[in-house]
Parts: sequence; structure tokens; C-alpha cells
Amino acid sequence: MADDLKDAGVGHNSGVEHQEEVVWERWTKKRVFVRALEGTYGELVRELFTQPRVYSTKDHKWKGGPGFYGKKIINPQAVKVAQSIETHIEVFAPGGFGQKHGHMNSAVFFVLKGKGHDVHDKRRIDWEAGDALIVENACVHQHFSDDQDDECITLVMKAKPLFLFMHMLFQKVSEWPTKEATPKQAAYRPPADL
Repeated sequence: MADDLKDAGVGHNSGVEHQEEVVWERWTKKRVFVRALEGTYGELVRELFTQPRVYSTKDHKWKGGPGFYGKKIINPQAVKVAQSIETHIEVFAPGGFGQKHGHMNSAVFFVLKGKGHDVHDKRRIDWEAGDALIVENACVHQHFSDDQDDECITLVMKAKPLFLFMHMLFQKVSEWPTKEATPKQAAYRPPADL
């Protein structure tokens, strides 16, 4: 097992062999996917009513690079009011792309800016700003920016915590994003106002 995955815990990508150092902490850091619900029903309900309903993306740092960045915004580890959903923002530098991976849960991938394509089980699917793309259950897929001059911004929403709670655990990265950057990617910085 690679040294950078020894502390990942059982499950998520443990034992994955790869040639590159992992940039994204979510691939190597132990995470909470479903929190324990402890206490009385009344206590739980009162606590949920005190939780914020607005979460600013500006409160989170961009992770990743140089061609692909992300922010986890809503997940059971950080937000008590949302136990069964995970939401994150992904930004692709000009011509950037993400990891090739698969997972049991489906996902909705809403394109806020830019144009690109996905490859789902070897099938190309084009997308552009304003499109909502469905990544179906157990699909091996990868996201690509087709804009060589500007960024692509996407919002990803999925019921991953619920799937994991139901013991539908399969999730694996089969190809890591490159750490090599084009000159435009090397000069790129994700938006500070998002």
C-alpha cells in the first residue's frame, strides 16, 4: 500500500496503487460519511433547528490543482442539518480535467460556467453552462474542460452519504489527475469570490 494511503482507513481507495502523489486530502484523509445520531429525539430536533441554513463557499479553501480544484461545502462531516447529501464545487482550469473514477451513488453535475465533456463508461457526453448532467450509479466517468482559454465551474450534488449508509461502498479512482500543467493552467487561480 502506498505510504500516503496508510492512514486512509478501511474502504475509500485503500490499497490503490498509483504513481503520483495525491493532492486532494479527501482521497487520503479519514472522513465522516454518516454521523451518529445520539440523544433523545427532542434534543436532536432542537439541535437541527439551531443549525444554519446558508453555507458560504467563501468559507472553504480550494483544494487540488493545477488543472482541477474543488471545495466540499455540504457533507455530514461538516454540516449537521444535511445527513444524506453531499455538495461540492469543482473548477477546471483551461483545458483541465478530473480523475477517472466510479462510485455507486448517482450524482447531478450542474454546469455554472464553461463547456466540456464527460466520458461515462467510454461514452462521450458534451455539456455547457446551464446544463445539468446525471452521472448514473456505478458509472466509471471523468470530467473534461474543452475551453482552452477560460475556466469551467460546476456544482455537484449527490446522495453519497446515504449510499454509504446502505453499505453500497464501491468508490474507486482508476486514473489520477495529472500534476503537470500547461502554461495557462500554471498561471490559473480559482475564483476568490466563489
